[in-house]
Amino acid sequence: MTALFGDRYQKRDFEPTMLRDAYGLANEGEDSGVPYAGFINPANPPSGPYGGTSLVWFPTSDAGTLIGFGVGTRGLTPDEGILMRPGHRRRIVALRRYLSWLGVEAWTKPDPAALGVVVPKGVRERFPGFEKTFQRYGREMYCNAVVPRTDAEKAHKVVQAFIDLYALERNWQILKAFEPEYTSLHDALRANLFIVPNVNAVNDLLQQRRFVILQGPPGTGKTRLAGEVLKSVFKGHGMTVQFHPAITYEDFVVGLSPNEKAGSLQFHVRKGWLLEAIAQAKDHPFLLIVDEVNRADLGKVLGEAIFLFEAGEVGGKQARKICLPHPVDGISELSIPENFYLLATMNTADRSIQNLDLAVRRRFAFMTVSPNRAVVAENAPDIAASFFDRLAEVFVEHAPADTLDLMPGHAYFLADNEDELKSRFRHELIPLIDEYLRQGFLGPASSELHAVRDALEDWIH
Repeated sequence: MTALFGDRYQKRDFEPTMLRDAYGLANEGEDSGVPYAGFINPANPPSGPYGGTSLVWFPTSDAGTLIGFGVGTRGLTPDEGILMRPGHRRRIVALRRYLSWLGVEAWTKPDPAALGVVVPKGVRERFPGFEKTFQRYGREMYCNAVVPRTDAEKAHKVVQAFIDLYALERNWQILKAFEPEYTSLHDALRANLFIVPNVNAVNDLLQQRRFVILQGPPGTGKTRLAGEVLKSVFKGHGMTVQFHPAITYEDFVVGLSPNEKAGSLQFHVRKGWLLEAIAQAKDHPFLLIVDEVNRADLGKVLGEAIFLFEAGEVGGKQARKICLPHPVDGISELSIPENFYLLATMNTADRSIQNLDLAVRRRFAFMTVSPNRAVVAENAPDIAASFFDRLAEVFVEHAPADTLDLMPGHAYFLADNEDELKSRFRHELIPLIDEYLRQGFLGPASSELHAVRDALEDWIH
């Protein structure tokens, strides 16, 4: 641990009081039977109980080493700023996803500052051999993984991930020789901050649940992804409609429409989009795409047809049925056939739109489409990814859970050259950020957002 400073990090970041060696105390006092060593906040005393966040190793004679983050038994002080920051919580979740991708068992507590929450029993059972560790420090642990013993390369990645993430939170400076490895890790963590589904993932969920909503902030490609599913999976067999506040039950299900050809005022029954899609799903799989599904009042638009949207009761003799208010083409009952699928998109950043009520929400499966840094890196000038990272840092670090969905999507950063990118920033991204600032959506983090906004403007000029 001492050797890391000078070998990996700047020597000026080293302070002897930030090392805690409790291997020799394994049979003494409160640490009896649970040896450990780790990094702690250097503001703590040189021995005894400590507070704040720590990076700790727990060795055993036969189960290997458990590495992880924890809170000292004296509580959050002096690291409330780290432990209660949304960004730290999101980074440890990204770390767990990264370790899972490596094939390493890992666990994170939803809230690192929740000292009253112990490591759940189901989690403890996933880490055999560390029963004493969990018994003694189960309240203080909030992120841990077992260091692999038979795969040196994987073990290196696990230890590096924990140490370099801790270094980031402590603002330790990495030496130049290790910058590529350090940067690669944090790029991987950024990629794991947001889940980015692909066509196969969407189709898998459609096959399981049949009725799916792609949700996310603007500019993340929800509509485009839905179109790709229609094209590649359903071979174009489908239709796309868009909801807005004026859409009614008559538009979507069935209604009466004036007969313009009749000499006197007459009405005929008109099929809505749902009936048209169901009719075309008789012979082959058919996908109905509903864009901006939450812009309409779904309770009124669906009416009694909401009863049909139950994935386990579709097709066959046991399919759910409703009676139509107006028979159409000799049909008075409606059911959903086996070949019918519905894929909708929903903008989660529009605060003028009410959330879906629970009765409607229960009928759909949801998949979040998040900003995708890789798309920016592959389809825009290099500086676009740099600005994307700076903006994402503000939202990840400071935004409460209910405003993280405001993070602008990758579409705002896509351009073939810098001139085109400047135009997009000037006329699309900066006006959006200005609106966020006027509305005060990020609260105390508004100053951080304003700094990125000014940096964008300075680069444009």
